[in-house]
Amino acid sequence: MGLILLASSFLLWLLWFGAFAQAKDLRHEIRALQVEVSSLKQEQKIPSLALNRYRNSVCYIVGTYRITFPHQPPARRTRISGTGFVVDQHLIATNRHVAQPWYKDADSEALIRTGAVPSLENLVAYFPGVASPIPVKTVALSQTDDLALVRMHDAPELHFEALPLSSAKPVAGDPVAVLGYPMGLLGMMAKSPNEIYVRLASRHDLQNSAKELAALSLIRPSATFGHLGDMIGEKLIYDAPTAKGASGGPVFDSQGKVIGVNQGYIDGFAGGTLGISSEGLKPLIAEARKVIERSE
Repeated sequence: MGLILLASSFLLWLLWFGAFAQAKDLRHEIRALQVEVSSLKQEQKIPSLALNRYRNSVCYIVGTYRITFPHQPPARRTRISGTGFVVDQHLIATNRHVAQPWYKDADSEALIRTGAVPSLENLVAYFPGVASPIPVKTVALSQTDDLALVRMHDAPELHFEALPLSSAKPVAGDPVAVLGYPMGLLGMMAKSPNEIYVRLASRHDLQNSAKELAALSLIRPSATFGHLGDMIGEKLIYDAPTAKGASGGPVFDSQGKVIGVNQGYIDGFAGGTLGISSEGLKPLIAEARKVIERSE
């Protein structure tokens, strides 16, 4: 009888232990599912978070530059546009090829090699909700990456929230959101009410059209969403769609921090959008602060 009771107790213990282990495994599975659902919800919030919180700190940059041989009319005069975002008081981050448009431009560099001199005629930034353009001037250029900082002038009363730069290293597969002005003025005109689109579509004056859109509060960035496919050195590769005009826009991670600066895309490859790590902005910000201190 004692053996039977002992065997029965052992069997009951086994059943209880098995049930406890199953319950523990089930709790682990539930926690894992909760984390996964939370992560998915966070991913879905990224474009909304980026747009709603940081929209007003992402600007449309437009201007003209020329390349001139001494004592001659301009050999080339070109309109430029891109995106920028506030990273410090009155400092805007963008691509070097936006702040210095002849940078790595084959046609411009060919003229420069034969003695032509490049120069910006004007460069201004339009911010959402601000009716007038803000003049900007280049204060720092990266010597290794397609990054630059420009400084706002004549806007002491305006205060924009600086976008936070991430200190974490991005991981392939992470979700990303990109803010910018894809297709530049044409993209914003396409989003405008039909009567405004019809009126502006026949014009060829980029800057006056931009002024009218700003006066009507129609300078507004767009957000696209995707995932980081790879990171090689300072380069980010992701599949968030982009187009000409979005160069210089911020690339956000799932925490709403900037991990990169949008640079361009590979034609014919939907997953080939290219950006540059925001780590390269940090020494530029320090350099720009020193330049500003010396000038004041």
